[in-house]
Amino acid sequence: MQSITEFAHLSQIHWPVQDMEVWTDKLQTICGQFNPVRKDSNQVRGGVQVHEAGGLALTQVANDVDFVRREWADIRIDSSDHLLLFIQLEGECGIEQHGQDSIITAGDCILTDSSCPSTFHYGGKFSNHLSIQLPRPMVFCDRKTKVEISHRLSAQDPMASILHGLVARLLSTKVSDYRAPQLCDLLLSTTRHAFSGAQALENPISKGAETRLEMVQILIDQHLTEEYLSPKWLAAQMGVSLRTLQADFSTLDTTATELIRIGRLRLVHNQLQQMNNRGPMLTIAEVAYAAGFNDISYFNRSFRKFFGCSPKDVLHQAHGSLRVD
Repeated sequence: MQSITEFAHLSQIHWPVQDMEVWTDKLQTICGQFNPVRKDSNQVRGGVQVHEAGGLALTQVANDVDFVRREWADIRIDSSDHLLLFIQLEGECGIEQHGQDSIITAGDCILTDSSCPSTFHYGGKFSNHLSIQLPRPMVFCDRKTKVEISHRLSAQDPMASILHGLVARLLSTKVSDYRAPQLCDLLLSTTRHAFSGAQALENPISKGAETRLEMVQILIDQHLTEEYLSPKWLAAQMGVSLRTLQADFSTLDTTATELIRIGRLRLVHNQLQQMNNRGPMLTIAEVAYAAGFNDISYFNRSFRKFFGCSPKDVLHQAHGSLRVD
């Protein structure tokens, strides 16, 4: 299989047996608040490794635990805002997210959401996969393309082969390489295309609060830069009252307005970071307006408060070519 050939050096590692506590600590240090369970042993064969991939965060996770779970309580502790592109290298993994169950085997790809609960089932059998961290706003920035989360892409699918090749290429590309930004952009656009499809938002009224929140996140992602995006519009799309939606968000100690604002801030931050010596000349204000902000003073205050720096600081760090006037 092509994926095995491309990632042969990652599939031939002699993984050690280590204490469950040690493996768990490494997993949570690198990947965030994920909780593994091993029912019949306190040891794990495997490891967690970080690989340089042209500036993207790529992690290899190998284990033989029973399952790994991430719940709302974990998300509140570790509020990462990324999509995770999984490429299964060895063994298999069952994934539960967004009310869907999928099983991936060697060479298969799947896209998961770090901001929603999920469970990864291994059944105590050895599994080895790559996880590429993709900025959520940059995956969902194309409003014409609807990206399907938790959709399995078979190893035999031509798009899976393309993703394998791009990730393999990024693994051999240093972040200082002038081609790295273009390869990252290409991986993002290919991921959007590979997982494009109609999102299923069926019978939202019959769903519980947690499922509604997952659906609301999908709607926010798809309509992030639209002027009409608001808590009232979201409630109408879900078929519930604004008060019900506010009650749903109270369980997360946040609001729909805050989630929209943070999504737009992260979108601007990611776009400023990626602005090098390519593309059209834009001002910070133009980038902010395009993301959905209509008050630049409010945007600047919010940006500094959330990221601890100004938009200009991000530009200087990225050595970009934007006009900052």
